[in-house]
Amino acid sequence: MLQIRSILNVADNTGAKSVALIGMSGKGNRKYAYLGEMINVVVKEAIPYAAVKKSEVLQAVIVRTRKEKRRKDGSYIRFDDNACVILASKEVKDPKGTRIFGPIAKEIKDNGFSKIASLAEEIY
Repeated sequence: MLQIRSILNVADNTGAKSVALIGMSGKGNRKYAYLGEMINVVVKEAIPYAAVKKSEVLQAVIVRTRKEKRRKDGSYIRFDDNACVILASKEVKDPKGTRIFGPIAKEIKDNGFSKIASLAEEIY
């Protein structure tokens, strides 16, 4: 459960280190974004000579949240940090990077981001 101006870690190798959430595309006037949703982000910190630059506006998908999410079977999933994966474009659900670091939730694969799920180290 993230809101506008929330700072997220980047869980891929595009070169961005941290991003800020600036909106939820196509969701209107919603206050919160949840696990597995597409969001608009702005890069706050990036390594030099990387694929993405500081202050660049991009699309991303949330792969980890500190706020727990209840699943259909009654269990809950919670992570240590808030993290996202930067997407290549709005239409295509493929990641911009070639590696995904850390665990991701299985809701990512259920929402149609199968390429991100296949690149991930662990799926919980």
